[in-house]
Formats: sequence, structure tokens, C-alpha cells
Amino acid sequence: MRVHASGRAWLAELPALLEKVRTRWSLRFGAPYRGGSCSWVAPALLPDGTHAVCKVTWPHREAAGEAEGLRIWDGHGAVRVLDHDPGRHALLLERCEPGTELGAADGLGAAHRLRLGAAVLRDLWSVPVPPDCGLERVADVCAEWADQVEERMARLRPGYDPGLVAHGARLLRELPATAARHVVVHGDFNPGNVLAAARRPWLAIDAKPMTGDPGYDPFRLLEQIDDPFAAADPRRTLAARLGLLAGELGEDADRLAAWAVARLAEEALWRAEHGRSAYGTKLLAKARLLGDAAGL
Repeated sequence: MRVHASGRAWLAELPALLEKVRTRWSLRFGAPYRGGSCSWVAPALLPDGTHAVCKVTWPHREAAGEAEGLRIWDGHGAVRVLDHDPGRHALLLERCEPGTELGAADGLGAAHRLRLGAAVLRDLWSVPVPPDCGLERVADVCAEWADQVEERMARLRPGYDPGLVAHGARLLRELPATAARHVVVHGDFNPGNVLAAARRPWLAIDAKPMTGDPGYDPFRLLEQIDDPFAAADPRRTLAARLGLLAGELGEDADRLAAWAVARLAEEALWRAEHGRSAYGTKLLAKARLLGDAAGL
């Protein structure tokens, strides 16, 4: 795995940084959680006995709005912020217990887990966007992505279907501009970022929030609750799940599918940029299946 130069510097400073954070909040750390790639996260105990989670993040664009998004939601569908040290990019968060990931919830079928995830999204989206919100806009980010898709396609020539890629870039520009409403989107709503909790049955973590079309959010949930592309009839499975999510969320199924196609096109060209064109081909095959399932 390649490590960004600023990431290497951050890793070298991390032990001293953690000691400053520990001292500031008088924390007792447990063993760090495993699996993250851009942050150090561990259970922590406050002096008054409160069970919390401490998260110290490598400073990067996607993480910049996490504290603000969590403050806006104020516990509606997401963990609460107990404290924030912006200078050290450190968050003290409500701990989810037992903390089971939605994707790993035993005994729950895919449809049931999709409904549970949709309920969390409804909670997140129900919170009004503040007029002075400092979060990035989905429209601005996706316009940048569309430019990158086109530039990478022309420069790298990865052998992808040019019509499909051009359609994905067009959707990245068109979908945000035609949104019927604007909400604070989670930004990375996959089943690993939805945890079983005590205060609410399920709460979202690890947000990369922006403001804009709610249709941006559901795709990772649809794609990762299990592997619908491996089903015996993936088009039928995808169509059924798009319909289920659309009904639960009050969104249009074709629009959810269009967002999925747009995001898969962006990811495919990102993979090509990082030397994984073959994987990008697989992503575009998924985009075509989704488009076919929705009749796009």
C-alpha cells in the first residue's frame, strides 16, 4: 500500500500527538480498533467513567467536515461529538455498544439490513441544513470529479467504454443540479459505518459530510450489504433492491441507480489513475448492470 508523503509525516508524529490528546482529555485508551486507513481510533475512558471513542485523523479534505456534520446531526442518526480538538484533528465521540457493524449483523437478511440502513439515512436527512453551514457541496465536488473523469480518460486511455464513461461524467454534473431537496449527506454510507448502539438501535460513524442531493448516499449500502452482483440474476436483484431503498427513502429508484452509475464511473477512473485499470473495468461492468436494471 502506498502512503502519501504527508501521511508518513503524520504517522511519525502520531505517538506524540496521541499523548497530547490523552493528556488534554485525561483519557485511558483501550486497544485501537483495526481496519481504518486514515485515522487512529480507539475506545477511551473519561475520568468520570464515560465510555467514549477517540479518533485522531490524518488531515485531508474528506475528513475536514466530520466534526461539523456530527454537530449538525446532534445524535440524529449518528454518534454525538463529546469534544473536538481541531488543531490536532482529534474527536472525542459517543461510543456505540455493542458496536456490531450492520454488514455483519447475524441472522438478518439483506432486505432487512437495507431497511435498517435506510432508517438511519432518514434520521440523518431529517435534520435541516443550517444557513451558515460550512460543509462542501455535493455539486462542487462532483463537478471536480466529472472534470477528472474526462481528463483521466483522455490521458490514460484505459480501454474503458467511452460512451459509458461519458455518461457517468454527465451524470456527475446533472444529478446535483436537478436535486429536488438538499440535505447533509453522510458521504460514505457503507454497512461498516453503521453500528449497533445503546441510545438508538443503529448509528452512523465515520462521516464525510457534504450538502446536496440525498440520492448521493445510498449506493454503498446497496452495493456492500452483500454482493448483489454475484446473485443468480443480478439485474433482477439490483432492481428489487433499488425499489426497496426508493420506497424506504422516498426517492426515485432510477435516480438512485443513476447516482450509482456516476459514482462507479468516477471510481473506475480513480483506479486507473492509481494503476488498477483492470479493477476499473469490473466497476464499469457493475455500472452497466445497474443501468440495465433501472432501464437507464
